[in-house]
Formats: sequence, C-alpha cells, structure tokens
Amino acid sequence: MNPVLENRYYYLDNFEMVLRWVQQRYDDLLLDAERDFIHCFQGLPRASRALLARMIMRKGTLFRSSKLRYDEIGSVPSAAQALIEQGWLDDSPALTLEQLFGLLTKAEVADAFGAQLPDRHARKAAQFQALQDRHTTALPFKAWYPMGAGCVYELLVMPVCECLRLMFFGNLRQDWSEFVLADLGLYVYEKVKFPASSRIFHNRRDIDDYLHLHDCRERLHAGADAELIQQDIPSEPYPNEWLEQRRAKLLFQLGRHYEKNHDWDRAYALYTQSTYAGARSRSVRVLELNEQFESALQRAQTAQQQPESEAEKQQVGRMIPRLLRKLGRPCPPRPAAASLTKLTLTLPRPQMPVAVEELAQGYFQQPQGPVYYVENTLVNSLFGLLCWDAIFAALPGAFFHPFQRAPADLYSADFYLRRQNLFKTCLALLDSGAYRQTIVQNYQSKAGIQSEFVAWGILNDEILDHALACIPALHLKKWFERILLDIPAHRSGFPDLIQFWPLEKRYQMIEVKGPGDRLQDNQLRWFGYCATHDMPVAVCYVRWAECPA
Repeated sequence: MNPVLENRYYYLDNFEMVLRWVQQRYDDLLLDAERDFIHCFQGLPRASRALLARMIMRKGTLFRSSKLRYDEIGSVPSAAQALIEQGWLDDSPALTLEQLFGLLTKAEVADAFGAQLPDRHARKAAQFQALQDRHTTALPFKAWYPMGAGCVYELLVMPVCECLRLMFFGNLRQDWSEFVLADLGLYVYEKVKFPASSRIFHNRRDIDDYLHLHDCRERLHAGADAELIQQDIPSEPYPNEWLEQRRAKLLFQLGRHYEKNHDWDRAYALYTQSTYAGARSRSVRVLELNEQFESALQRAQTAQQQPESEAEKQQVGRMIPRLLRKLGRPCPPRPAAASLTKLTLTLPRPQMPVAVEELAQGYFQQPQGPVYYVENTLVNSLFGLLCWDAIFAALPGAFFHPFQRAPADLYSADFYLRRQNLFKTCLALLDSGAYRQTIVQNYQSKAGIQSEFVAWGILNDEILDHALACIPALHLKKWFERILLDIPAHRSGFPDLIQFWPLEKRYQMIEVKGPGDRLQDNQLRWFGYCATHDMPVAVCYVRWAECPA
C-alpha cells in the first residue's frame, strides 16, 4: 500500500497544507471571513475537520448524512455538530424539488410521492416533469420524505473554500483530486524551486475579478440569458494582462453565441471589443453575413496588412477574393499553393469500425520502414525534452504551486521573450549534435513527470531512437522555432503518421484523410511550412474499393 495513503487522514493533511500555503502567501489579501475560517478550522476536533474536508472535496454542496460513511471519522452527526455551530453546515436546509431529486434514488422518489406519480417505474426525469408544477415551494428534507434516513447537510462555507482553492492553484480548473493522484504516484510533477513569495494574485481586486469572470463564463455555458451576461462583463479592459485575456475570450465566446443565432450586430460589436485570437476575422465574417461587403473588405484588408497571426492571414486571404467578387471588383491572382505529395490508397471497406489512420499505418508498415501513429505528440515531445530546462525555469510568476505541468504564462504573448536566451541555448544544441544526449537524458531522468509537451504514453525507446537517427537536426530546429512563435496555434497540425527508414536515416510524415475529409487550416499552414523547408510530408487519401473516386 502507498505509505501516504496508510495515513487515513491524508486528505485532511492535504487540505490543511493548502490552508497554511494560502495563509503564508496571501495573508495580506485575505478577507476577514477567509482568515476567520482558517483560524477557526484549526481549533476544531479532528473528526469535524476531517468531515468538512471530505465534504469540500466532494461534488456539490448537499449531502445526505446516511451517505457519509468514513471509518476514521466515526459518528457523522457528532462530527457535524461543531460545523453546524460554526455556521458552516446547515442540517435542515430548504430543498427545491430539483435538489431533492438529486438526492433521492428512483425507488425513494416513488416512496415519497406515491400516488402523485402517473408511473412509478418511469425514469426520474419523467417523474420530475410530472411533479414540478405541483411542488414549487422549497421544504426541509423530512417534510419531503418523512421516512428518509438521517438528514441532509448543506455546505455553507463553499464560497470561502473555492476562493482559497483559487488562490492555491491560480485557477478553478484544478481541484483536490490533484493531491490524490500525486499521493498515489499517478501524477508526478517537476520540482521547481520558487520562493514563498511566489503567487499569481497580487491584489484582492484580481481575485474578485477572476471569480466574476468565472461566474459569467459558467452562466454562459449553462445557457443563461446572454444579454444579462453581457451586461455583467466589464466594458473596459483589465490592467492585469492575464485577466484581460480571460475577458477577451469571454467576449469572443459571447460573440460566437450571437453569431450562431444570426444576431450579426451584437456579434460584431463583441468581436470588435475582443482581442482574443480570431476575433477580428470573425468580425469580418459577420459583416459579410450581414451583407456589409464594403465594410467587411476594408476590415479584411487592414488585417491583411498587419495580421495578428498566420491563421488570420490565411483566413482573410480567403475572404478578400470572395468579398471582391461580391462587390463586382477584379480579384488579384491567387498565390500558388504549396506543393504537397499526394497519395491515394484504395482499400476494401472494413467490416468493423476502424480508424483510417490505423488502416493506412498497416498498409505502409514495412520490416525496414516502421510506421507510428503519433500525430502531434512526437514533435511536441522532442521539443519538450530538449527545452525542458527553459520551460521549467523558475522565472517570477511562472510557478507558484507544486502541481504545475507548465509555467503559468505558457500561452502569454511574452512567454518566449522572457526566456529567449534560455531557448536559444537549448536550440543551439541542435547545431552541435549535443541535442541527442540532452533529449535522451531528459527522457530517462524526467520519465513520467507531467509536462504540457511530452506525451509519455506515446513515447518509447524505439520511437525515440528512430526519431533521433532519422530526423535531421535542421528539421527539428525549424519545427521548434515555429512552435515558439505561437505555442497555442503551432502545437497542433502535424501529420498523423511517421515512417522511419533507420538504415537509410530518413523519414516521411503522412497525413491520412478518409473519404470526404480535407486538410484543416492549421494542417495547411504546417504542410506549407514543411514544403518550404524541404521536409518529407505526404497526404494520403483513403478511398473504399466500392466507392467512386
């Protein structure tokens, strides 16, 4: 058994570590309620602390006491009493019918409502629909279900604990399961040395703004009124670049919502307020959809002169000729497309569902030319292994808790600039031949450590040996340089398969497209780049034998 988990209170130790961590780093930003919680929690009996930690780490805020069974805690009502006295638990909350249905089994619903149900054996969703118009008042659990065992607890302190979790992780995407996975040894993280002063939030306003934007995003995803959400999004940019990126993305997502609903004016207004990648090209598109062709053309030409990215340059490059035609104006000659090697593979249609990539892999497989299905993983892994030290450099603000698989600023505009000399040192190894030793050394010494780039589940000794023997250092350098130009956009788009010929020290990358499939934009950009630098890339179109070409 894992020695950490032999401690029955391992989860409590983890929770208390978070409280100490937050108190040490954020004491000047804590609200009175948060500071009081940390102080009072320490004075509770261990069973009460353990019960609260268990509940906080579970999903939701409503729990039936009969479902809370933990040997190390013992009597749940006894442990809960101190939490009730603190005002952190309510043992008799008023429950809506929807909340009640979330707590009862289908059999219990039938017991509780009996003859009110037209069909006791119907699905719970149908039972709820049959009852919802009759039961609109929130009632305590016992009023709903007198024969139910125990009571229902409502966790009242969750907003405070969510805020503490945010301060620890710097996001609300990660949760308490990170500790369990690490304790079990399933996730191992790089040990980055950073000072106790490292933290992602530097004033209380940033914390509150993050929570506000998170709430807006959750409401949008839940289908709430988009107009009300829009009113709640600040109209002015945040001075904090990280928060402004989140605001810009939310404006973009809201614009997409209105665009899908053909509300062109609102979509356009939101896109023009957003600096999120792709917002400007979407604004051109909605102008076109709204038949404002002249305005769309002017905006597209502005973007063409100073594109924000390769993706935008590609998108407006397609839009401008279309807009010129709609305006009855001559179109400039279309630039020549990159020359790509195209293969056509005609195969019998498989009897059982199977990915076309696997079929192509089997077809091209040779004893002296093994083929691997790697897609984006191989090049990203080689990049991550060569540049490990640069990626995990302890720069200010990059690392601030022990469960990071990448620096916090990985997708920021200045990620590369802040580490330019470090990356230059790593890439210079490709000029000397020393890169092989560095990649192999990190592959061995960092094995299994979480990384945003290295796909440990795909990488193995055989693939690594072939890659280092067959892919020229110059090709690796060109790939890595392009990735660093725009990490979010350039990490994907690589071909599905790679074939090595170790005896000849050469390789070929093969993108596989099934019937009806076509190359995506990011793939076209990558393949064009590869063609420019004489890298062996082919596109294989799979056709079924009985289908016409």
